[in-house]
Amino acid sequence: MLKRTEYVICEHYPQIKPQLPDNIHFVQSEELLQQYPKLTPKQREYEVAKKYGAVFLIGIGGAMSSGEKHDGRAPDYDDWITETSDKYRGLNGDIIIWNDILQDSFEISSMGIRVDKNSLEKQLVVSNCEDRKTFDFHSKLLNDQLPQSIGGGIGQSRICMYYLRKAHIGEIQSSIWSAEMRTECRKNGIYLI
Repeated sequence: MLKRTEYVICEHYPQIKPQLPDNIHFVQSEELLQQYPKLTPKQREYEVAKKYGAVFLIGIGGAMSSGEKHDGRAPDYDDWITETSDKYRGLNGDIIIWNDILQDSFEISSMGIRVDKNSLEKQLVVSNCEDRKTFDFHSKLLNDQLPQSIGGGIGQSRICMYYLRKAHIGEIQSSIWSAEMRTECRKNGIYLI
């Protein structure tokens, strides 16, 4: 039986203790809205991540029953408009975990089935971005010259932050930080690269 990646990492680095649950909880953004109607989308992510430890939040980008979007998604990226068998919408989502260091929800991945001809057409209309149809990628997809695909990415720096128990992305990757940011971080024992 294969060991979960987190356990393999912890075997090599005993100072790191496993924190992720054995299972990931799948939830649709509309379901989350119904569970926590008075909360903002980010507050909903906080509650569900704290409750389950790891969630895959499905259907991000399109309007929910409240008229709001859970979060923004480009109309030409992944499919957030296709109706699913459970009458929700979206073939995309984010992996969100509970981060004990930050005491907050923490997105580590964004992924989904990419737009196809039909979903691209609908999402461009809904987003009032029909002028993009002339772009190279868009026109090729709309003319059946490109296949549908699945994609996504794991935020390497975020994964490193999580496993190394760091509070700021600047402890993991080099960047330009303002003097104010460096001072504030230093006050809190955070040293930016």
